[in-house]
Amino acid sequence: MTRAPSPPPELPGFEYLRPLGTGGFADVFLYEQQLPKREVAVKVLLADRLAAGAAEEFTNEANVMAMLSTHPAIVTIHQAGVAVDGRPYLVMEYCPRPNLQVRTRREPFSVAEALRVGVQVSGAVETAHRAGVLHRDIKPANILVTAYNRPALTDFGIASTTAAVDGAAGMSIPWSPPESFAENPSTSVRTDVYALSATVFTLLAGRSPFERRGERNSSADLIERIERMAVPRIDRPDVPDSLQAVLNRGMAKRPDDRYPSAVAFARALQKVQIELAHSVTPIDIVDEHPSHEELEDDGDGLTRVREVRSISPDTQSQTRPSATTVRREAEGPPAGVPRFTTPPTDVEDDTRRRPPAAAPAVADDDEATVLRRPKVVVPDADAPQERVSGAGAQPTPTDAVRPAPRRGGMPWWGWLLVIVGAALVVLGIVFAASLLGDRIEPSPVSTSAPPPEPKDPIAVAVPRVTDLTGTVEGDAVTFTWTNPAPEEGDEYMWYEVTLDGEGEPNVTAETSATVEKADAGRTCVEVVLRRGDGRSSPEAVRGCAG
Repeated sequence: MTRAPSPPPELPGFEYLRPLGTGGFADVFLYEQQLPKREVAVKVLLADRLAAGAAEEFTNEANVMAMLSTHPAIVTIHQAGVAVDGRPYLVMEYCPRPNLQVRTRREPFSVAEALRVGVQVSGAVETAHRAGVLHRDIKPANILVTAYNRPALTDFGIASTTAAVDGAAGMSIPWSPPESFAENPSTSVRTDVYALSATVFTLLAGRSPFERRGERNSSADLIERIERMAVPRIDRPDVPDSLQAVLNRGMAKRPDDRYPSAVAFARALQKVQIELAHSVTPIDIVDEHPSHEELEDDGDGLTRVREVRSISPDTQSQTRPSATTVRREAEGPPAGVPRFTTPPTDVEDDTRRRPPAAAPAVADDDEATVLRRPKVVVPDADAPQERVSGAGAQPTPTDAVRPAPRRGGMPWWGWLLVIVGAALVVLGIVFAASLLGDRIEPSPVSTSAPPPEPKDPIAVAVPRVTDLTGTVEGDAVTFTWTNPAPEEGDEYMWYEVTLDGEGEPNVTAETSATVEKADAGRTCVEVVLRRGDGRSSPEAVRGCAG
């Protein structure tokens, strides 16, 4: 059974509100920061873990998350410190929505949303890898959801450097690769790629990849299946074969058979989005030393690589060419592209000599070809004009401005024929209209009912169940509830809630459920109303008895 939360510490400038969750190393509480005014999540290390050396691990998590938390898919760290009672704490962004593990217990994700989340979280993992950090515990429960419905990766408590090749402490079994259970466990970038793939699988299937409904799913059972079984097929008709193939490769048994990086896995998910005609989710990557190819990004906009820039105060007034510009100027234009050389500035325009590739010029017999800038000459209207004919004649200014002679136009009798023909066409149209006048009827006026008013999206929202109560009857508790707006095909998903978390979901068409009492304590369940078209109430309703 899950233990009770530890006492919340007193933190100057923060007001305690309520607990948010418990873990093996720390508890998380909701506080209200006084300045600036906002709700924050505070993660506090357990007192009995101080002597066990967890303080160093806690400090490592704070430093890693502070380095990466500017990424839009990583939980933001506001500050860290040590409470009055000696326990270290982290002040983090508060993500009010349920984490992805809670959501998948209620219902699987749509293919579109699973792909979007997979690409966004992969960008966060790739950013961590480029900073030299392995997460080592990627799973749905460690992906929170912000108030703006964006995934936010958290819990870097067991993160290590990408150079580390041994140790798998703290990894969650259902999302861990086979090498984590070897005699000498190893971790690498491809270990996180496996966990990313297993997480996307969970979002689509509603369970971890090797979990079987109705069978034993102990740690030993899961490890044996992870090491020996092929990746199961997701039993959904809307999951295309291409997406199943991406997940199969991401969870390959041998690390070398997987995608070489998180960004490669994200690009594979983007190809599935393109295949399904979905909006393609960009990959956000923060890199201190991105390559020129990544910065240019081929113009597709599918990967947004940002580099860290530092600007010296004494050089702000100067314009410094980018590295790409310097490289291109040094290398010159690509092969096949002509090079254009700027002419000297000390040569007068009227006597500037042009490159041989310019347009051909007429040369005199006794001197070199010299091209001059054309000049506009306004002729004197009173001056006599002369024309010189012959092969070597040059046009005079008058020739340049004299309009070309008009060619012969249509004779007068041609215009007369055009007018007569047009008059005959008009008379024909009038005569035809008079013959058909009695046959033309006005279009019937539609007497159908006006279109229905648009539905209010709030009015069609699925309501929550009401009057959830429990009655103890011997060794069992019977819970009943009311559907405030019943419809055909309604059903109810309910599950028991204990200190160990949420139990397996059950589905019933009745408005009651019976739970066997585990002990003499309280028994609690949560109930969600689900319509026949797949929509469900936004939040579960909890009821307790005993």
